[in-house]
Amino acid sequence: MILTRRRAVVRRDAGLWALEGTLRRQGFPVVAGADEAGRGACAGPLVTAACVLPDGPRGQVPELADSKLLTPLARERVYAEVVRRAVTWAVIVVPAKDIDRRGLHVCNVQGLRRALAALSPAPAYALTDGFPVAGLGVPGLAVWKGDQVAACIAAASVLAKVTRDRIMTALHDTYPAYDFAAHKGYVTDGHSAALDTHGPCAEHRFSYINIARRTPGHRGLVAVWDSVGDNASVTEDADTSLPADAEEADQ
Repeated sequence: MILTRRRAVVRRDAGLWALEGTLRRQGFPVVAGADEAGRGACAGPLVTAACVLPDGPRGQVPELADSKLLTPLARERVYAEVVRRAVTWAVIVVPAKDIDRRGLHVCNVQGLRRALAALSPAPAYALTDGFPVAGLGVPGLAVWKGDQVAACIAAASVLAKVTRDRIMTALHDTYPAYDFAAHKGYVTDGHSAALDTHGPCAEHRFSYINIARRTPGHRGLVAVWDSVGDNASVTEDADTSLPADAEEADQ
């Protein structure tokens, strides 16, 4: 006799904890979520995070939501609660120079994989925000806008966002001319004006067109980010030389 699992359907409006609860009932006791922060920034690292929340009331973190929907103070409160309550969590920091050398999407997927691999106990099932991650050794699902659907992904988004914001605030002390503490490395009028005045620093992503164009001797293909850092396309610029593989970004 061959037994198969019954197909489970989870509505997107069923609440943050419904998807993990369904997976546990389907025989996956440890469900991890993974997300990243900093895809759309033109300076600073990409940060990925993974998290397993406990079942029951302890896993229902107060105020938990997609990190982009929380105020900075609320994110700090949620971060502290996630760290205190989580069964296991991990954060990976990918420097800007790695993004320039290997490409944004490659770094993104590898960073998510590394964060999930660092969890102990290891997950029985992995949920990722937006991008499928191969090579995990366990079943997984890429969830569209997962940080608004699954609690473990929302928790990972907070871990990644708060970690990255703290890094960018610290970088402000080293590079005060760019005001990293205010915009966290994303494209703003003030950031662009600082780049015009001072040129890029070592923490900028030289494979991004707004940085490459301010760097002497650039030629080739570069990522073009719009003014709010939400979308990217690839263009050929006669004066630029760095490849790009950027896709949709988040702030």
